[in-house]
Amino acid sequence: MTIEGGPERRQTDGRVARRQRTRHTVLEAHAALMAAGHLTPTAAEIADAAHVSVRTLWTVFGDMEGLFRATTDYWFANDEQLRRQIDPGAPLAVRVAAFCAERVRRLESIAPAARAAGLLEHRSAALRESRRGHVRRVVEDVERVFATELVASGAQRAVLLDALVAATSFNAWSLLRDDLGRTVDDAGAAMSRAVGVLLADVRPAPARARRD
Repeated sequence: MTIEGGPERRQTDGRVARRQRTRHTVLEAHAALMAAGHLTPTAAEIADAAHVSVRTLWTVFGDMEGLFRATTDYWFANDEQLRRQIDPGAPLAVRVAAFCAERVRRLESIAPAARAAGLLEHRSAALRESRRGHVRRVVEDVERVFATELVASGAQRAVLLDALVAATSFNAWSLLRDDLGRTVDDAGAAMSRAVGVLLADVRPAPARARRD
């Protein structure tokens, strides 16, 4: 009979804790390699950077697909920390500035993972799902912050939503930063201009007078 909290339980807890520490160490190492520009490291290179054996890496993650899935979860968790609450009732200019500033922070943060995913997602279901998840988050953010303008656009709502998502997507950010070589500030200014222009002519319907 095993006594609750006895040696066996402590040994199990210790193994779980070590596994979690190893998992975190590997994910940190993988992320650091990508951030340094090594977008497609091998399992051996990741293990070496984490100071673990390849065998340990496979014990924790199973295979590369398991590692990809865990790594995308890691990046999304970091991205979540950069989210800020933006008052959807604030003046439009305030919302545009706050939203674009947040997008710049988040896009710069997730850029290494997005670049890596673009190279590997043709053979990874986890990375393809990660991209779809990223797009869903952008759509949800746009719908929340600019709900008033989307409603006011009426029949053009879907077109306006797509345009806003495209202007603030990683694809547009990559074009500005990677292809055109723009600085973070210049790319952010271009994004803000695009979003501002898209929303400039949208006029919310005036509030109806209250009838007593």
